[in-house]
Parts: sequence; structure tokens; C-alpha cells
Amino acid sequence: METPKEDVIDVFGAREHNLKNIDISIPKNKLVVITGISGSGKSSLAFDTIYSEGQRRYMETFGAYARQFIGDMERPDVDKITGLSPVISIEQKTTNKNPRSTVGTITEVYDFLRLLFARVGEAYSYNTGKKMVKWSEEEIVENIFTKFHGKKISLLAPLVRGRKGHYRDCEVQRTSRGGWGSVLRDRIRLPRRQCDAKGGPN
Repeated sequence: METPKEDVIDVFGAREHNLKNIDISIPKNKLVVITGISGSGKSSLAFDTIYSEGQRRYMETFGAYARQFIGDMERPDVDKITGLSPVISIEQKTTNKNPRSTVGTITEVYDFLRLLFARVGEAYSYNTGKKMVKWSEEEIVENIFTKFHGKKISLLAPLVRGRKGHYRDCEVQRTSRGGWGSVLRDRIRLPRRQCDAKGGPN
């Protein structure tokens, strides 16, 4: 079945360096490997033609003020390239010797992807499959009074132990004046009389 034109990069009449007026269609969203003997034009096609034209088109989207600092980029010797998106080029030899390096870390795209998922992404609970939302204190109180009015409920909060920083606001949970009546440890409810004077379970 023929690949739709919007899913390919079409190169027509590539003559950069030792390329002999070649036409080629490269599918998108696939791992494509260009092979051949030394001097057959692999780098001329990948770097000097496709990457060079993609970079040139991207630079043209900048304003005239920004382009004066970048300089003009020469158009590769090719008749036409269609379906070309913004491109990233990574050389075989890099100064980074970290074996855990990826395309994302080398190009620094990974940092932007993390920010994108943190700000735009939606988290779901792996236990219930429900969407996780953040409520304010007022929304929590309103939800409790709406759904559990006239019912007895339990409010559970973890004890802060062995954590860096100051938790003075949390000290209320370690005293008998905090209003707690029992402690839940390993899913077993312990009454107040089984807890020590500091508020922790024996």
C-alpha cells in the first residue's frame, strides 16, 4: 500500500556534493537508516541536504532582527523538499561520554518535555484509574460537608519523621491537644492510650 504523501519527506533532484540528481521518499514516524559505501552520499543526503534545508526553513521563521545575528544560510543544491518538519541533527562523535545519554538529553529537549508533561499532562491513579486533582483546603471542607453531612468520618494524616526541613505546623499532630483520638499503624487502629507522650505509637 502506498504511503500517504503527508506521512513522508519527498526529496526531488538532490545534487549536493556527489549526489547525482536523486529523488527519494522517506517515511515519517519510522526509524530510517541510510547505508552505503564510503563516498556514496549518505551524509550529503542526511546532513547537507535534508537537515540543512530544514534548519534553513526554521531560521526563516525568525524576525529580521534575530536573523541579522544568525546570518543567512545557503540553500542546498536540491530542486524541492516537501513534508519537512523542524529538524535536529546529532553527530556520531559527541563530547558527552555518559552512557545514559539519549537524544533528549543531548539536545536538551528532555527538559522541555518534562516541563510540558508537568504543566499540561493529566495524572491518573494506578489504583482506581481516576483522574488525580488538587483541591484547596476550602474545596476539601466543602466536599466533606456536601457528601458526608451528618455522618461520622475519619481524617488521616501521616506523621512527619526523618524528613529534612522544619515542620512546626505539623507539631500539632504530635501532641494530645491536636484533636486526634487514635493512630493507624499498618492498617491497625491504636487508641490514644497505646501511644506515647510524643504522639507516636509504641
